Amino acid sequence: MTDAVNPMEVWAPFGTFSMAVIQGDGHIVHLKGQVSLDRHGQVVGQHDIRVQVRQVLENIRRVVAAMGGQMADVISVVQYATDIEAFMTTGDIRQEFFAAPYPVTTTVQVERLYRPELMIEIAAIAEIPRSRFRHPERDE
Repeated sequence: MTDAVNPMEVWAPFGTFSMAVIQGDGHIVHLKGQVSLDRHGQVVGQHDIRVQVRQVLENIRRVVAAMGGQMADVISVVQYATDIEAFMTTGDIRQEFFAAPYPVTTTVQVERLYRPELMIEIAAIAEIPRSRFRHPERDE
């Protein structure tokens, strides 16, 4: 059984997806790929990879926090960048959000994201310990 989660702390889904899916009893949480949108769905850092990476990681932090998690609970990320060379300059920003042991990471370059001004999308999987996990209110 899975439960969908759409925290009010991030932008509202506008299509056939959820921000996160809780698997099983709440340990494993699959997050939808996050892009650089603020809470109101507006692009942050148009065409600026460094600003976008920071916003994307902040969105991930907020989704995980809505369930009692921390960035240290993120165990895997898949990063989709439209400019891999520009993305490689953002390691210092990732270090602000992740500490060792770092999540396993896959990074690929894509031709385009769903809006041309977006340069990065990051999907994540987190394992939140039962002692901290809380199921947020449903947004149905």
